[in-house]
Amino acid sequence: MTKDMTRGTPWKLIVQFALPIMAGNLLQQLYNTADTIIVGNFNSQQALSAVGSCASLTALFTALAIGFSIGAGVLISQYFGANRLEDLRRYASSSIVLMLALGLLMSVLGFCSAELFLEKFLGTPQSLLPQAALYFKIYTVGLVFQFGYNIAAAILRALGDSRATLYFLLVSSVLNVVLDLLFVVTFSMGVAGAAWATILSQGVSALLCLVYMLKKFPILRTGRADWAWHGPMVRRLARMGIPTALSNSVTAIGCMILQVTINGFGSTVVAAYTAASKVEQLTTQPTFTFGLAAATFTAQNAGAGKLDRVKDGVRKATVLNLIAGLAAAVVVWLFAAPITTWFVDPGETAVIAASVQFLNIEAVFILALGVLFVYRNALQGLGNAVMPLISGGVELAMRLAAAILLSRFLGYVGVCLANPVAWTGAAVMLVPAYLAELRRQQNNALARAR
Repeated sequence: MTKDMTRGTPWKLIVQFALPIMAGNLLQQLYNTADTIIVGNFNSQQALSAVGSCASLTALFTALAIGFSIGAGVLISQYFGANRLEDLRRYASSSIVLMLALGLLMSVLGFCSAELFLEKFLGTPQSLLPQAALYFKIYTVGLVFQFGYNIAAAILRALGDSRATLYFLLVSSVLNVVLDLLFVVTFSMGVAGAAWATILSQGVSALLCLVYMLKKFPILRTGRADWAWHGPMVRRLARMGIPTALSNSVTAIGCMILQVTINGFGSTVVAAYTAASKVEQLTTQPTFTFGLAAATFTAQNAGAGKLDRVKDGVRKATVLNLIAGLAAAVVVWLFAAPITTWFVDPGETAVIAASVQFLNIEAVFILALGVLFVYRNALQGLGNAVMPLISGGVELAMRLAAAILLSRFLGYVGVCLANPVAWTGAAVMLVPAYLAELRRQQNNALARAR
């Protein structure tokens, strides 16, 4: 069912739209989280570290998939808001073809370059390299499923349907846990079993989502002409999708650089960072989700020419994200240690202590992350993909500087500060950039009205 966000109370629409996405994203986190929990508890710290050493690489490919799909979804949201359904169908068809092709390309690239990425770029310790390479190679086989799922989910969100993907992710997440237990515990397949469980589950999720989208939405029922190559349309998708994908990916590249620094501290810190990253991903999902909701709300209303409503909705989304960020910080401060034991044996006291220290430092700055998510997505919703890309570059530069310089003077504490420094720097520049873009579009609308 489609949902028109150009009418109704903005904050209620944002919350109603965000809650299913939030639940779905939490379920999606269970893919790799289940891998980490089960490998960490039923194998060894070395196996946990091997899976964790791949985390920044898998995050890079995920960022590319999510980024391009967000860019395509913004265009589709704008056409939906403007009620231009023929253009909507053609853009949806083109974006599906492009995403599947990109996913296949990334699968080949990742599989063929696994050792190069892990050893040369990330400096993965030799003791972890065989298991890490095995996990990553199998994982990359399923990238085409990940890209297919993300574009289908983005199209559904663009039309206001944030519930369907939740149901599909519920099925695939349960399947992932069952397969993890079967492959890792029963069949003793180790990290390979965790990787196979992940990609099989992602394949189910992608297939269900694509079939549902094409069968259940009359406005997406396409003819042969909708699937024909249309150069200007593909170029516009590229102009919106590529900067958004790059914006997401430079953040992931920053995490890769941070991973290099982490790897230099040894396997105990790698295991601690792996566990802390999983806890961070779970606790920051509400802030990430309200950002996604802000993108769809902004895009639909910008397409409908309701820029005053855009301003009100973004302001409400900011308040919601600040509340969500504060709640996440409280959870981390109170429960970081027990949550970390989901991923590592309670007897690994050094790993747990390092993980808790990392999380407590990040929690202080989580409100900046909430602001970053809202305003980056709002700019993308307004059709401005350049400033989010520039902010991503700033975020990358600041994370790089903090990881290298602060770790040299402060050791592990400096590494813990890398993400907060990057979040704060990017957020500071995005707020005025959004206000300037909104003012520009309002002035253009007034000029056209005259």
